[in-house]
Amino acid sequence: MVSRPAPASAAPPPVTGDTGPPGIDAFTRAALEDVRDAVFLQDAAGAVGWANPAARALAGDAEPQLHSRSETVSPQAGGSATRTPAEPGVGHVEVAGHRRPARIRALPGGWHAWTVSAADVPQRHVGDFLAEAGPRLAAARGRHGTARVIAEVAASALAETVFVLLPTTRGRWEWWSCERSAAQGHGRIRRVPAQVAPVLAATFGATGPPRQAPVPAPEVATLPSVVADRFEGHAEVSVVSLGPSANAGVTGALLLGRRGDAGFGAEQSRAVAEFAVAAGTALANAQRYARQEEATRGLETTLRPADPPELDGARFETWYEPAGGVLTVGGDFFEVQPHDDGSAFLVLGDVCGKGPEAAALTGRVRHALTALAMVERDGRTLLRLLNELLIAGGSSRFATLVLGTARPSDGGVGLTLASGGHPAPLIVRRSGVVEEVTVPGTLVGISPQARFAEAEARLERGDVCLLYTDGITEARNRHDQTELFGDDRLRAVLTAAAGEPAREVVRRLRQSVRDWLGSSAHDDIAVLAIECAD
Repeated sequence: MVSRPAPASAAPPPVTGDTGPPGIDAFTRAALEDVRDAVFLQDAAGAVGWANPAARALAGDAEPQLHSRSETVSPQAGGSATRTPAEPGVGHVEVAGHRRPARIRALPGGWHAWTVSAADVPQRHVGDFLAEAGPRLAAARGRHGTARVIAEVAASALAETVFVLLPTTRGRWEWWSCERSAAQGHGRIRRVPAQVAPVLAATFGATGPPRQAPVPAPEVATLPSVVADRFEGHAEVSVVSLGPSANAGVTGALLLGRRGDAGFGAEQSRAVAEFAVAAGTALANAQRYARQEEATRGLETTLRPADPPELDGARFETWYEPAGGVLTVGGDFFEVQPHDDGSAFLVLGDVCGKGPEAAALTGRVRHALTALAMVERDGRTLLRLLNELLIAGGSSRFATLVLGTARPSDGGVGLTLASGGHPAPLIVRRSGVVEEVTVPGTLVGISPQARFAEAEARLERGDVCLLYTDGITEARNRHDQTELFGDDRLRAVLTAAAGEPAREVVRRLRQSVRDWLGSSAHDDIAVLAIECAD
């Protein structure tokens, strides 16, 4: 007996459309949808042209191979052979190495129907389904994405038509749908009053473990048509709450419509209930994460440095790049606050550490200095007051800062700078000389006896003063983590950029440091450049 494989398409298509075997109509296609047996329709060329839901479930992502018994060959004396036609209508469908017997029926136009009995298809196990669903739910992102995945997974095994309903504002439900033979949907509908939809109302108000409850046809009919119409012709419509309890923060529901028998047999209710728990947990996590993201964005809005203002006679350029983490802010910061007299208060600092705790202290420091600078111009006094504030606050963290005033006058910019243990500012002269502004001072927030000093400098047209944090000099080589960018490389970059505007100076420095780092992690980086402009 010879077995000859028939070609098959990579993915069995659904029974939809107007093409197909001659004589097949909409009624026949609809009937095939509800057949529990797996039915593959093979065209005259030997390819799978159609497959009903049971057949698509059997094939999954694998490529079905259709094998028919062609004939038997019997050797005869003298070397001849007798060929006897095999039993008509016998074959098997092979999927992922598993062969299942199939009945073959001839259809008009050279088409054939291959039917695998439901009795020959092993029933899915609840544990396997939940094991497959878990990673998909965990990988979903956001409320919308999670609800969409819940609908997809439920439609793959629990029902032919699925709706996820979640309460939203103004007395509405937001819905996500999925059907095995149709595209997904999403929208909003009005909530149905409890007196006309008591089963749904009880489900939304449930506080115990999820339990599947049948929804009577009259109650289904009270739902908006975009939902009710999709459940026409279903043998059963049921609903289950999402979430193990009301404390999970989820009060949604899962509507399930089945046309045929339950895919998990006697275990169907357990499959639905356990999936609802997993789905509700995924939704609760998504909503909790969304709230955390909202809080994080609010925190970042208040902590992230604002772009410097315009100032006649001076330009400011910045580079702000926190170390990687949950927040897009860190322990480094800068601030430029204009005064009514045309000058500007400026500060650049580095709070010990990184991450949320450092960012929180950074916010305190920035806001305190901004308030103090409105009534006090002397940099040494500002640093002394900040030092006292940090020590009184009981924080174990300290900060390094350089702050002062930029005052455009007579075609130049006068700088008065005070430092609290911070790297010395560098002035890039137009001539190519790089000068250091020596400003002694101790760390801020360590000792009540801290002392601070002040220095003055002047920028002429084309000069740039650079304030920076040690995230620049302590950047580690991508090839050798023990090698730092260092002061010498910093000065070399600045020397090469002499005479360029502040924007170009900062761009070159950024590019050099990034080339040095590669994909390596780095500390917080903050740069504030002041240029004497026309």
